[in-house]
Amino acid sequence: MMSRNSMYTNPKPCKHLADYKLRHGLSGYNLLQEQIRTTPSGKSSVKNHQTEIPRCCFCNGYQKRLYLCLICSSISCSSHTLLHSQCENGHDIAVDIERSELYCVLCCDQVYDPDFDKIVMLKHLMDLPRSGNGVDVSAGRRSSKRRRLCSALELDLKKTKQLVSMRDLRAKSCYPLGLRGLNNLGSTCFMNSVLQALLHAPPFRNYFLTGQRNHEVCRKRSSDRLCLLCDIYVFFSAVFSGDRTPYSPAQLLYSWWQHSANLASYEQQDAHEFFISVLDGIHENGVKARSPIKDTGECHCVAHRVFSGQLRSDVTCMSCGYTSTTYDPFMDISLNLDTGNCPSTDLANKSLKPSDNTYVSTLLGCLDLFTKPEKLGSDQKFFCENCQERQDSVKQMSIKRLPLVLCLHIKRFEHFPVRRMSRKIDRYMQFPFCLDMNPYLSSSVVRNRFGNRMFAFEGDELDTSTEFEIFAVVTHSGTLDSGHYVTYLHLKDQWYKCDDAWITAVEEEVVRASQCYMLFYAQKMLYYKANEDLVCQPVSPRADPFLPIAGCC
Repeated sequence: MMSRNSMYTNPKPCKHLADYKLRHGLSGYNLLQEQIRTTPSGKSSVKNHQTEIPRCCFCNGYQKRLYLCLICSSISCSSHTLLHSQCENGHDIAVDIERSELYCVLCCDQVYDPDFDKIVMLKHLMDLPRSGNGVDVSAGRRSSKRRRLCSALELDLKKTKQLVSMRDLRAKSCYPLGLRGLNNLGSTCFMNSVLQALLHAPPFRNYFLTGQRNHEVCRKRSSDRLCLLCDIYVFFSAVFSGDRTPYSPAQLLYSWWQHSANLASYEQQDAHEFFISVLDGIHENGVKARSPIKDTGECHCVAHRVFSGQLRSDVTCMSCGYTSTTYDPFMDISLNLDTGNCPSTDLANKSLKPSDNTYVSTLLGCLDLFTKPEKLGSDQKFFCENCQERQDSVKQMSIKRLPLVLCLHIKRFEHFPVRRMSRKIDRYMQFPFCLDMNPYLSSSVVRNRFGNRMFAFEGDELDTSTEFEIFAVVTHSGTLDSGHYVTYLHLKDQWYKCDDAWITAVEEEVVRASQCYMLFYAQKMLYYKANEDLVCQPVSPRADPFLPIAGCC
């Protein structure tokens, strides 16, 4: 059997967590295990036997998020955790009562520790309702048996799989394959939200689940750089293995850190920036697949085959009418929010109205704004080849070629370099579940510019499907500095909310009322074919995620 690659390690914990473990070891984790409560759906929380409703020891409040100190077991709300740490020296590590996740008070952030994950997982196993012979496992446990389970960090992997599969029989009948929670490793909701969308992007998912990566040989795995594409392959295999317990994508995070060293930290990052960075990493690691075709110069790596399209930019001289046309590839389209002209009272569900704004934006309005002619400023005068001088001009964008999967990014974060300030735009935006992109194609935009007269357009846009179905919505709630990302997935006519490790079924109205940040649409034929194939998708083998993939590395 191959030995584990020494480079495959979990991300280092924050220094405050390291100091806590140096002083106290795992004693706090083991004591906390008695208070952890689990549910068959995989959720876990902390319940104190001494009180039915936990309250903050400072303000006696219970409505805010509450944290349990791992040293003295006192409870503080999110507004008073730092005060407790200042009053009690060294009391820096706590546990989120609602989610059973580690929290560093000094970092004001969630932190990840694989030892804590194992403690929670063992509690899940101990709380399994019945064994194979029908005997109640949770009742009448002897202390010796508990000690054996608590020390089961070396639990046999095969037995673990059997126990998990017993608990997951009901879950498998309810949730589609591949719907699995992702543990937050310390402000990594930005990563989890995008990964959930990528997991269910039809052609992208099929590429990693059908073994196409196996015959694309990596040239090498150097001593200081991991193969991001290989780690994504392992990640897909683990999520689609049939295991429903939340998965910790620590290795993928570590590999991404090496690819994007400037973003390697436990600080919250932008989900859109992560999306672009991951696709760029897949492109760079594609080796053979990224070699451009000589005739077209297009890259045929999986990232470009799925997400890449082409924009057309027409700049027209306002003096003589000469037009200069350029084409640029895109992996996503960033849209400004339109001013909006639809009152919020028109929302499908008034009780879920997300804002008191008089008007809301619409996705179609944002696309209209994107393809609307724009007069360039005096500092952007265009050099007209016909006039042979710089002239005032009008610029108009359109879409020359649509991708298989269309990602639309809504610009919600504004930055003002002069005033050195940033802000988030909380305006609600309506978006359709079925989207026809035909009005925004170059053929339609240019014909409309010339009074709908017929023009012959070369290329592939005339044969491209323009009808798209939504399958993922990445949302952002909160402020610019303190926010949270959540993804909604549409699978087999049902919407699911993916909030890190928690997966719940939700109604359509909840999705429509969400504050969308990134929208993922698939071509209609691909979308329906993907839903048909989801039921019969083969389960990927649960290979050791620390081992390199045969034929790949």
